[in-house]
Amino acid sequence: LRSSCRRGGGLVQAGGSLRLSCKASRMILSTFWATDFDWYRQAPGKQRDRVAGTSRDGSIYYEDSVKGRFTISRDNNKKSVSLQMNSLKSEDSAVYYCHARHAGIDSWGEGTLVTVSS
Repeated sequence: LRSSCRRGGGLVQAGGSLRLSCKASRMILSTFWATDFDWYRQAPGKQRDRVAGTSRDGSIYYEDSVKGRFTISRDNNKKSVSLQMNSLKSEDSAVYYCHARHAGIDSWGEGTLVTVSS
């Protein structure tokens, strides 16, 4: 996830959309369907918080501030996880990180900067 999670970020106007995508690393490929994926974000001076997650059992999580605007999804053919972000607000500006967990092992992407102008 480290390199691929650099893709998708950028500058967007408030109300616009961005899609973040991370392709699974070689370590995760063999266990893709048994892996939980999450998207975290961290703004300057703030802690890193989980904004969305998808579990291997099908459960979906969204942080309250992004409900109805963000959608997390998996692509089983491409072995990737994406975060579709719509109706972006200035407070969504942060570095976004993809996270994977399998058998107690955590894997993090390098992060991509999302800046929403208002």
